Amino acid sequence: MGFFLSDYREWDQYYRNYPLEELGWELGKPRAILVEYLEKGLLPKGKALDLCCGAGTNTVYLSQRGYDVAAIDISKTALQIAKQKANQAKVDIGFLNESFIELPFRSCVFDFVWDMGCFHHVEVEDHSAFISGVHRVLKPKGAYLLTAFSYRNGSGWNQFTKPQLTALFGDHFSFGDFLHYPSLEGDGITRYFYTVLMKPKAP
Repeated sequence: MGFFLSDYREWDQYYRNYPLEELGWELGKPRAILVEYLEKGLLPKGKALDLCCGAGTNTVYLSQRGYDVAAIDISKTALQIAKQKANQAKVDIGFLNESFIELPFRSCVFDFVWDMGCFHHVEVEDHSAFISGVHRVLKPKGAYLLTAFSYRNGSGWNQFTKPQLTALFGDHFSFGDFLHYPSLEGDGITRYFYTVLMKPKAP
């Protein structure tokens, strides 16, 4: 099954029609890269936003690590699963079934935005609105941790090179080091990703 989707409406049917273990991005445990950045003290504490949170594994982890977490996803089914996980973990998380293109938050509210695979499913015509939205909701000293598909997965509209990512985000963000690495995904397929920690530039 391919997961390089371009139609936002597809996402809920994937969560309705397939078990989580067949969805490559659902690992059933927090992303190693997120754990690494947190344990190294590289991420600001405070209020966090999990973009395209899916079944909520990373969301719950962030809450357990002391963040005040909001999470957004366009799939109602995914959010039902995420809410169940949060209830089982006894953590309080604000889950919203909203668009990630027009973020329903006031400006400068989040210390940290986590994006595991959200941006690489944003359609090309929505790139500018998405990036501007993430920049808008971050506090001036906040941080945005992006993980996105790499060109090493093959050609495609959502497989990125480092120069492409810097060109897309460079007007709004400054960059830390880019990490480029393989990851064995939940469906047993190894995919390549870029991860970069960004800081918002002044408007």
